[in-house]
Amino acid sequence: MAKKKIEKPQREVTKRQLSRWQRQKRRQRIIFGLGILIIVAVLAVVGVGVYSQWYVPKYKPLHETVIEVNGTKFDMDYYIKMLEFYYYVQGMPAEYLIFIADEVVKDIEQNELIRQAATELGISVSDEEVDERLDSYDPPLTKEYRDLVREPVRAGLLQERLFDEYFEEEVAMFAEQRHIMAMFLESESQVNEVIARLEAGEDFAELAAELSLDAVCKENEGDLGWRPQGVLVLPLLIGSSVLEENAFNCEVGVLSHPIYEETKTKMVGYWLIEVIERSEEAEEEETEAAAAEEGEVEEAQATVKVMLLASEQEANEVRARLEEGEDFATLAEEFSQHEASRENGGDFEVTSADMMSSAFSEFVFDPEVELETLSQPIRDDEVSTEGGYWLIEVVDIDDNREIEEENRDLLKGDALSKWVEALWDDPDNNIVSYLDEEKKLWAIMHAIGG
Repeated sequence: MAKKKIEKPQREVTKRQLSRWQRQKRRQRIIFGLGILIIVAVLAVVGVGVYSQWYVPKYKPLHETVIEVNGTKFDMDYYIKMLEFYYYVQGMPAEYLIFIADEVVKDIEQNELIRQAATELGISVSDEEVDERLDSYDPPLTKEYRDLVREPVRAGLLQERLFDEYFEEEVAMFAEQRHIMAMFLESESQVNEVIARLEAGEDFAELAAELSLDAVCKENEGDLGWRPQGVLVLPLLIGSSVLEENAFNCEVGVLSHPIYEETKTKMVGYWLIEVIERSEEAEEEETEAAAAEEGEVEEAQATVKVMLLASEQEANEVRARLEEGEDFATLAEEFSQHEASRENGGDFEVTSADMMSSAFSEFVFDPEVELETLSQPIRDDEVSTEGGYWLIEVVDIDDNREIEEENRDLLKGDALSKWVEALWDDPDNNIVSYLDEEKKLWAIMHAIGG
């Protein structure tokens, strides 16, 4: 027979116990609530500190949109990384960053314009292709450098693909071409002298190698080879529309007349100099001795009248007019290519420490040069002047010749450049920069510090 379960008698809760338990529960709720309030207060204090000391001065500016290209946004962090690319990867001095800050903005905008337009043409570059190019570098790039060069590499790959794929189809394979000989000379009289020498039997190539003031003509002994139209005008080759226009209008085997080009530069010029005042030799020795005692170097000084002329012929003509009594200032303002003195009528003050050419400084500070006496034309191969004369001979013509790879690459590169220029000119492209001078300076300081 099973034992009967004995139930324990239940204790009755007294009013005093019930009151005590209720007080305890109220106390626990109060303590819990105070704890929550304390935690909230601590979090608020921490949050305010984070907001004021990290979010506002650091995080928020880095994630602020600074450039927009047709709705695509670039934040400050992206802009800083592009600045870091020039500073750390290209090795540009910190003080130069302020001068390229706007160019970096243009790079970002242009790269995005190209990316968007290329996408419409069905051309793009994947992250895997960027990584493959980065992996090919020897020595391998560190992670920091990979991060900095990733976007410039992507932009370069995209332009390579446009060049090799899209513009390969845009540039013709065959065109009318001319085999051209040319040299660039300083004056009409020199061209006529060269023509006389050629007619006397001298060789065009030898004279071009000796006398031409255009580097490409000189290096190739005047032989520019077979060229289609559109190539000689490109800066990567000659950069002369005058040469191309006349070459495609010359008769075969006939020397051209002297053809003037006003704006083409050359590395030669001719000085006319009159030294008005110069520190005397005795005074220089005394000053230098005193400066040596004080640990300083005294600079020689001179006041001069100068003109820089484009050719020996022009220098002689101007000198003759001065000898006849014409005004130096008037002729300097009309003919001189020395910008620093031209607006002052040729008046110029110079010291021995100034970065002038050897030919200029040697004459001005030569104590044997007589004061207030006009020099003969002084040739200077360290200065550039504008203007000169072409001598051209077309050796042969082919109306439908296959374009050589070098010429096609030049034409494709020119087509790509014009395509990019058209993107900038397209009024449908909406480009906005929110960067002011203060923000650009902040970004530069962050890039250098980063």
